[in-house]
Amino acid sequence: MIYELPVRVYYEDTDMAGIVYYANYLKFIERGRSEWVREIGIDQNAMKAEGFVFAVRRVEADYLAPAKLDDELIVTTEVAQVTGARLVMDQWVTCQGKALFHAVVTVIMMNEDGQPARMPANIRQMVN
Repeated sequence: MIYELPVRVYYEDTDMAGIVYYANYLKFIERGRSEWVREIGIDQNAMKAEGFVFAVRRVEADYLAPAKLDDELIVTTEVAQVTGARLVMDQWVTCQGKALFHAVVTVIMMNEDGQPARMPANIRQMVN
């Protein structure tokens, strides 16, 4: 499943040059993953109550072109790989069809002690 989240660039997202500050792309893709999880029916609060949370383990990021104030961006999120304890997500930020940012994000499942854990079968089934 490919999930798309529209994001508008606000003044607070930009640096002194008037372009999106590099770290804000990580916030944009986090929102994309969070909304994707909600869209596929995973309640992260209920998951946490059961002793599991998602955590980012690795991000490979490429900044391709700048976004500017008031741009309408699309954050695209797609599952690239699922294993017993992790997801690899392919995420893009585009503006009017032009790629601005690309990231490959590895997300792991952790238990309440902060240790890596296998994804519960129902969660693994939902993310596939």
